[in-house]
Amino acid sequence: MRTRDKQVTFDEPRFKALAIGPLTIDPPVVLAPMAGYTRAPFRVICQQMGCRLVYTEMVTAEGVSRRSPPTMRYLDIAPGEGPIGTHIYGVDPDAMAKAAEVIESLGRFDLIDVNCGCPVPKVTRKGAGVALMRQPETLRRIVAAMVQATSLPVTVKTRLGVSREQCNVSEVAHAVEEGGAAAIAIHARFATDRHAGSVDLAALKRVKAERGIPVIGNGGVTSPQDAFAMQQKTGVDGVMVGRGALGNPWLFRDVNRFSNGESPAPPTDAERRAVIAQHLEHLYQVVAEWEKTLPNRKYTSEQVACRMFRGHLSYYLAGMRGVRQLKKRLMKMESIEAVMAGVDEVLRTNASDGASRQSAPYL
Repeated sequence: MRTRDKQVTFDEPRFKALAIGPLTIDPPVVLAPMAGYTRAPFRVICQQMGCRLVYTEMVTAEGVSRRSPPTMRYLDIAPGEGPIGTHIYGVDPDAMAKAAEVIESLGRFDLIDVNCGCPVPKVTRKGAGVALMRQPETLRRIVAAMVQATSLPVTVKTRLGVSREQCNVSEVAHAVEEGGAAAIAIHARFATDRHAGSVDLAALKRVKAERGIPVIGNGGVTSPQDAFAMQQKTGVDGVMVGRGALGNPWLFRDVNRFSNGESPAPPTDAERRAVIAQHLEHLYQVVAEWEKTLPNRKYTSEQVACRMFRGHLSYYLAGMRGVRQLKKRLMKMESIEAVMAGVDEVLRTNASDGASRQSAPYL
């Protein structure tokens, strides 16, 4: 979905609020759970920019139910975070219910989201993730068991189907609602598409018309106009942003400005640098906490944090001159000082020749 290619204007560019159980999300544009990306440091930044709902990375219900330390560390949150949901996967209703009980007992979370869309083989070969779309009745039982086990709202994130030949999102959405879910988020692509290609807004509109629970649209949203157009064209109750927010948490600031009829405000280089520095430093602090209970004897906390940050940094500096060369050097950068020196070099290079990248304008 792309609305940047031409001018899009609205008489009243205001979103309709999203209600999930007792939660009211306004504007209704939320950050999608993303493995390897939606740890506390990035979530905090998105919330500072105005995002009203975030999620943890995906965790296994089995690990949560056993309170496995390597799993539970992904459920750590920063002070003041919220509203926030967990994002779990599994295929056994009893294990999912037990995990829901454990999650609620932590007292940190506002909802529990079930993964029914991940196409990664290590998840699907267990029958979980998008493979659950082949078993709507099992999914219904999972949701029902979780709803019975917790007072927190239970939601589901899914896709249109495993493939174009297996488009059963309507059946899956029916099972989710029958199980008692408070909402369903739909990535309007097939598992075989991964994150490529256009999204099917007609499918979102159809499911929204068929179901009585809130429907959240996901896929291809990279601007406030994309989000607003998705809600207007399909009637979905909310919009979920995934990769469109990577390297651009300012999108949520722009969503709020757009919702109030104001013009978006692309980040300056100084703002970009400040966010990068905050993100990396916070990630280092998170890893240092992990090291207290799960020590890494091969690398220091700073080295681990710098390695984990590489993916984010590529997004933050995407499109700027000198990034390709920096990426090669990043493989050897294992200190915060070295990483930030590289960032400064790229920013200086782009500023000196007038090519400093601002976020692409939302046309």
